[in-house]
Amino acid sequence: MNRLTTPRTLYSKVSPCFARIRPRRSIAPWTPKSKFSTTAQRPLMELTGFTEEQLTIRDAISAVCAKFPNTYWQECDQNERDPKEFHAALAKDGWLGIALPEELGGAGLGISEATMMMQTITQSGAGMAGAQAIHANVYATQPLAKFGTKEQLEETIPKIINGTWRTCFGVTEPNTGLETLKLKTLATKNEDKQTYSVTGQKIWITCAQVASKMILLARTTPFEEVQKSTQGLSLFCIDIDRSQSGLDMRKIKKMGGRAVDANEVFFDNYQIPANTLIGKESEGFRIILHGMNAERCLLAGEALGLGYAALERAAQYASDRVVFGRPIGQNQGIAHPLADAYMRLEAAKLATYHAARLYDAPKTDESIPFHSVGVACNSAKYLAAEAAFTACERAVLSHGGMGYAMEYDVERYLRECLVPRIAPVSREMILNYVSEKVLQLPRSY
Repeated sequence: MNRLTTPRTLYSKVSPCFARIRPRRSIAPWTPKSKFSTTAQRPLMELTGFTEEQLTIRDAISAVCAKFPNTYWQECDQNERDPKEFHAALAKDGWLGIALPEELGGAGLGISEATMMMQTITQSGAGMAGAQAIHANVYATQPLAKFGTKEQLEETIPKIINGTWRTCFGVTEPNTGLETLKLKTLATKNEDKQTYSVTGQKIWITCAQVASKMILLARTTPFEEVQKSTQGLSLFCIDIDRSQSGLDMRKIKKMGGRAVDANEVFFDNYQIPANTLIGKESEGFRIILHGMNAERCLLAGEALGLGYAALERAAQYASDRVVFGRPIGQNQGIAHPLADAYMRLEAAKLATYHAARLYDAPKTDESIPFHSVGVACNSAKYLAAEAAFTACERAVLSHGGMGYAMEYDVERYLRECLVPRIAPVSREMILNYVSEKVLQLPRSY
């Protein structure tokens, strides 16, 4: 049976540029080659309620991911090797443009569909490494697509979609952490008015070693000189020119997701053109908010996929592993924790796709205030991260000693599932947000 594997063949009803083949009304489920392959024959996740587009995306992305078995991801993880082949495969089929404008070569779809794509990637066995290889290309480009100039968009977006350029997101700094409004990296306009000089430090910048572009948030007015804390920050889309002086990148050795690099990035009078500014000076924080809720949805989807992948393997192992003459899954001490983990994932799934639907709703829909979108997206990220951690931990414990072995993958999932709990905002800050914005409690920080 022929399989539809690209946005161009899936979304002819959405965009004229994808009009080669109209999608079928239904697609046969993909069948794995082995019990540890991408997706179970009967999907563990309940699929009722998803749109036809979301299910078609899930099927098509699974087909792409099936070309990259668990052994591929094990090797990339152990050798800290960038999964460039995986990135290239998704770029070849146009998937990096799933939520980018049609006129620039994207599919013009929403974060709901992009979340399904990211979940399917992590659930395939690729884990967080697979997702992080393309994560910034999907969400960090959202502010650029909305606020960039015509020249910026035409130069940058098509090359990101086709895989020529990879991008990274430069926000976090070592001395400010979650205090985004107090970022210190300074972009000073030079006397020629045609360039800025950037000095400062960023940290935890994913894929900076392989990226050609960085979406950079920097201060154009010192914090002490602004009237409001939200002022003085500006957003840029800059080249990562390794041949130019003033730029230094150092990889960070880390616990999980070793296939993708994380970095400290140092700027020392690094020169960037003035036309790399996205939108207007001092409006960077407002602009970047456009991408933050989207990122929370995507990360929630990635956490869900990781949790379902771990749970699938745990359930299969519990059915196959015989001790004292019976499968260990027959013991309630194994079965009940896994059943509980499943229900946590299903509940988080509902919260995640509810948040994505709110995010995608037309901005003219006054019945959905921005406040509600923020609460939903933050809540989804929190719930999905916690559910994934529960599933991954219990998967390792259900495997017993073999859960510690790399060949069974669940140890890799446990290492990686800590990422959604920490980034891009900690659990505690989300609890603070809900306490203040929903419960109207006094601010604690």
